[in-house]
Amino acid sequence: MLPGVGVFGTGSTARVLVPLLKAEGFEVHALWGRSEEEACCLAKELGIPFHTSRSDDVLLHQDVDLVCIYIPPSMTRQIAVKALGIGKNVVCEKAATAVDSFKMVTAARYYPQLLSMMGNTLRFLPAFVAMRQLLVEGYVGEMQVCDVRVYGPSLLDQSYGWTCEELMGGGGLHTVGSTLIDLLSYLTGARAHRVHGLLRTFVQQNGLIRGIRRVTSDDFCFFQMLMGGTGSSSSGVCCTVTLNFNMPGSFVHEVMVVGSTGRLVARGTELYGQRNGSKGEELLLGDSGWVGPEVKEMPLPHLCGLSSMVKALRQSFQAHEERRSWARGPVATATTFEDGLYVQTVVEAVKRSSCSGEWECVEIMSQEPDPNHNLCEALQRNKN
Repeated sequence: MLPGVGVFGTGSTARVLVPLLKAEGFEVHALWGRSEEEACCLAKELGIPFHTSRSDDVLLHQDVDLVCIYIPPSMTRQIAVKALGIGKNVVCEKAATAVDSFKMVTAARYYPQLLSMMGNTLRFLPAFVAMRQLLVEGYVGEMQVCDVRVYGPSLLDQSYGWTCEELMGGGGLHTVGSTLIDLLSYLTGARAHRVHGLLRTFVQQNGLIRGIRRVTSDDFCFFQMLMGGTGSSSSGVCCTVTLNFNMPGSFVHEVMVVGSTGRLVARGTELYGQRNGSKGEELLLGDSGWVGPEVKEMPLPHLCGLSSMVKALRQSFQAHEERRSWARGPVATATTFEDGLYVQTVVEAVKRSSCSGEWECVEIMSQEPDPNHNLCEALQRNKN
């Protein structure tokens, strides 16, 4: 028996997600928007019976047992933690900070019987599922280098909002880079222990964002990660990621893993491979084709991955008669809240590196920082 769904958000992801959920047999009972007008407009368009701008109205809705959260990162933690506390299963986007991510991890650990997963759809894309399996089987031999390139148009909204603000979770590194950091961990089975990065904001104003307002979120990012190994630069996997969102009208999404005996390359939704000594690449998995409507704001890999993720959710909940119960198997490879904390820690380390120009260590917090730490230090200094 599938759970009833409540969706938070009225952006492009929500517009795609709701029809996908309905196609798999889920009933979407409630929609939350930042304003009544936004929520009402999209609810009518998508045929959702209840809409609101009050978060508790969705969380306390008697027919909602699964909450999908696709809202600005600065708001994610509050809704996700409250939803778990009420007893709802949660699928959500990334939080704004590592501290917010840690609070989400704490809530998820407190309610282990509930589903709590991050909505990184790339893990469900068939090309990356196949790539991971081939890596495990040794297609490339010992993994040495990962190289990722994502180029595309601006990520900014039409008006000034959270996408323009680095502190609110905007920018290429946080929005797209975080999904790639998680993907590389999924593919390699390792985590980054040191990072080095460079962030730039080339477009600080445009025709719609001008005057006293300036964009602070990055539109170009390049970073390196040393993954796995024992901490020395000569061991583990070397990863490089380049993100450039100053290329209107084009989209490039390429992930390459090079090893001692060959390489695998995912271009868009297709997977290619070449073993050392062979004459050329072979197509290992073709484009299965996207049958839904084209969504300009969502690249095809994320679109197809979202569709596969919703299918996995159906399989997970379908295995049980009780609406809130779920089976781990179909979503076993999904991004956990713990993975989300790791990713956010790497993002913040890359930002520190961009400021310092130095390699930075990735140290995942094990307890929540004291919010009064600086005040306590100042009082201690005064006392001395």
